[in-house]
Amino acid sequence: MKRFRVSSATSIVLVMLCIMYFITYLDRVNVSTAAAGFGKEFGLSHTEVGLVFSAFAYPYLIFQIIGGWVSDRFGAKRTLIFCGAIWGVATLLTGFAGGLVSLLAARVLLGFGEGATFPAATSAMARWVAKEKRGFAQGITHAASRIGNAVAPGLIVLVMATWGWRESFYICGVFSLLWVAVWAFTFTEHPKDHPRITNEELEVLPAPKPKAAGVPWKKLFRRMWPVTIVYFCYGWTLWLFLSWIPQYFLHSYHLQLQKSAIFASVVFFAGVLGDTLGGIVTDWIFTRTRSLKCARSWMVSVCMFFCLLSLIPLMFTHDLYLSMACLASGFFFAEMTIGPMWAIPMDIAPEYSGTASGMMNTGSALAAIISPVVGGFLIDYFGSWELPFVGSMLLMAIGVVLAFRMQPESKFELGAADKAHATTGVGA
Repeated sequence: MKRFRVSSATSIVLVMLCIMYFITYLDRVNVSTAAAGFGKEFGLSHTEVGLVFSAFAYPYLIFQIIGGWVSDRFGAKRTLIFCGAIWGVATLLTGFAGGLVSLLAARVLLGFGEGATFPAATSAMARWVAKEKRGFAQGITHAASRIGNAVAPGLIVLVMATWGWRESFYICGVFSLLWVAVWAFTFTEHPKDHPRITNEELEVLPAPKPKAAGVPWKKLFRRMWPVTIVYFCYGWTLWLFLSWIPQYFLHSYHLQLQKSAIFASVVFFAGVLGDTLGGIVTDWIFTRTRSLKCARSWMVSVCMFFCLLSLIPLMFTHDLYLSMACLASGFFFAEMTIGPMWAIPMDIAPEYSGTASGMMNTGSALAAIISPVVGGFLIDYFGSWELPFVGSMLLMAIGVVLAFRMQPESKFELGAADKAHATTGVGA
């Protein structure tokens, strides 16, 4: 086994992407814990708080595909510098909010800045990660994002207790802008241009390919729509958890804010383990079987099924520790799908991996708009904190079946006419 060197060029890039994923999720979920502060200060209902949670997802949805195309066309470096500056400023502005309208505006700007981040990162990985390591790279970077989820409740509570809810956004915004500065000086678009790259690293990375001038949009949409729907099914559960888990323990079990943050962190740390293990397992299955259908589709289907099973006991009990165990188990299995899911756009369309991953992530972005608001409405209307998870179970059941329509083993190929269109910059 080759020794992992943190100082190697590929490791530096992967570490920088891990830090980015950590910061982006810290910036987008800190609002869930801070809601205990601004919700009370501004007199917001649960439905209005749900709107604040989901506000960033509207531009986030719109800029998934646009951001993926931009990163494929102009490069991940420039895309992430521009987007990082926007999301950093948006996080700072959230701390200056004076009510519901300004909170919504800041969250919309955050969604605009973060919309292209994951497609751009996937575009970078398509050049910087070997095919056999794609699942691990996607798993470990998303695990870093779940660490952001896991530490956010405790960190935000600590900052709120020491200074206030506004200061939590100031601190996160400064960290975001610092990352942008470091990224600008450490990343190169092509591995061969990095000053630390070695011949040994270049040998295992994908061979450089000429950049296509255009995207065959219709054919790529048709190829990616099953993947997008499956990712919507996953995304519904993700955004329900990210938005309401801190509030779930706070209100459903009437815990103190500090204790509810601990229980929420336990659930989110289970996601860290799921992301990491999912990436390792999908690569192991692919190495052993050389079957992308087994490593991606079968694995996603099985993990979604176990997520569904994990959540069922929530409907029949109201025990604090059993609920935490069910939610942690459900989140663990949901997150095990991340490694294979985010490897699929690179498997299907490596030349258009940014655009393809943007198409896939529109599923999660759409879920981010609907899921938190529906969850808040159900809590307000029925007074049940468990009822929103019924939707997660139903959608996971759909995902179990549709996972086999993704067909990652069938690579997206251009015909002669498509290549001619791509060369002239016209989409098919």
